[in-house]
Amino acid sequence: METTEKMICITCPKGCTLEVTHDGQTVLKVEGSGCKRGKDYVERELKDPRRMVASTVRVRGGTHPLLPVYTSAPFPKPRIQELLAELRKIEIKAPVKMGEVVLADALGEGIDILASRDMPRMTG
Repeated sequence: METTEKMICITCPKGCTLEVTHDGQTVLKVEGSGCKRGKDYVERELKDPRRMVASTVRVRGGTHPLLPVYTSAPFPKPRIQELLAELRKIEIKAPVKMGEVVLADALGEGIDILASRDMPRMTG
């Protein structure tokens, strides 16, 4: 069934409002794109929407109780809540180095969760 909807492209800072006509996952027409990336964005968004995810995990023995973390690649949007629930279960031990893998192959998606900063061990 042919559907027309508005989408905001997030591939560049322009944030173009796109008018998209599609039949399921098949893109028929894209209007309003300020650059050539709009159509590619729409196709990816309809077939396999993904987002970068940033969150925190608990740290034992660190200078702060929480460590900011992020996905190494865009994560499947339908599974983000499941990922966040998994991250809430994690507690790591300090020290941690920025870029260190906190959770490998999160939910079997082949995407690692990485530390966003160094977390030294608490002294004294």
